[in-house]
Amino acid sequence: MKSVSELTDFYYKNLFPTLQKLEKEREQLKHRIILVAVLFTTVTLFIALVLKNYYEFILFAYIAIGTIIYKILVHDYTHKFKTSIIKPLIHVIDNTLEYSLDLHVSESLFEHSKLFSKPDKLSGNDYVKGSIDGVNIEFSDIHAQKREKNSKGQDSWSTIFKGLFIAAEFNKHFYGQTVILPDTAQNTFGDIIGHWLQSNNGIRDELVKMDDVEFEKEFVVYSTDQIEARYILSHSLMKRVLLFKQKSKHPIHVSFVGTHIYMAIEYEKDLFEPSVFRSLLEYKIAMEYVQTLHLAIGIVEELKLNQKLWSKR
Repeated sequence: MKSVSELTDFYYKNLFPTLQKLEKEREQLKHRIILVAVLFTTVTLFIALVLKNYYEFILFAYIAIGTIIYKILVHDYTHKFKTSIIKPLIHVIDNTLEYSLDLHVSESLFEHSKLFSKPDKLSGNDYVKGSIDGVNIEFSDIHAQKREKNSKGQDSWSTIFKGLFIAAEFNKHFYGQTVILPDTAQNTFGDIIGHWLQSNNGIRDELVKMDDVEFEKEFVVYSTDQIEARYILSHSLMKRVLLFKQKSKHPIHVSFVGTHIYMAIEYEKDLFEPSVFRSLLEYKIAMEYVQTLHLAIGIVEELKLNQKLWSKR
């Protein structure tokens, strides 16, 4: 796979003329959004002054309608950026990779990962699918949500997961299910209370204690098969998972289920959405796209999925 520096070179040498055109569109779009926002806010304030007893409803409508207007305004610009910048960038990594702007990893795969509870709503975009060194891989942005009732009995939505979701076919059929999660309990409550909370997690399988101190500080492992979990999580693999977390700089979740390895990396934003209020020509902006793509596809090399460490049984 091409290095980050090679991808950066391609980004600037081959895509820069397109970026310059998009940068002009971005500037025009930014001014248009600001103008529409001022007009829309003025109209909303006027309505709020007239309808004094409906402030809560007006605020809700302001946010909802404002979000819709914003999405309409940026739609064409976003589409151009993704088809003319992100798609070529993915293809230069490997020309067998297929990119779809509007699709996402299936809900069945998301549930099969056993990383999160079943969502009531799942959306996403920027779907990439293909084969790297003989390993089938697919990933996309995912936003999984749970429906809840607020104090007034109204529906509200909470986020189960938002970020990059990756599924890759492993070279073994796992009989058990092993899940690796961020160790929030021990980091929050300390070793004694944190370990007690982990051991008494009613919604997870049996706690697996690993003998790698650094790994134990960052992650908690649950599995239906203690022996297989330790077989999977060799010292070298634990080091690679730790390295992957350090590179991503975001909380990560990993599972081994069936013939797949799943990885979910938490992000608060859509990863490949183009900036509207920052220049597309900024080096930092370019590196965010390049590094995210390299990180996602690099899972094949980072976890050595292309080496037949285990044969399928």
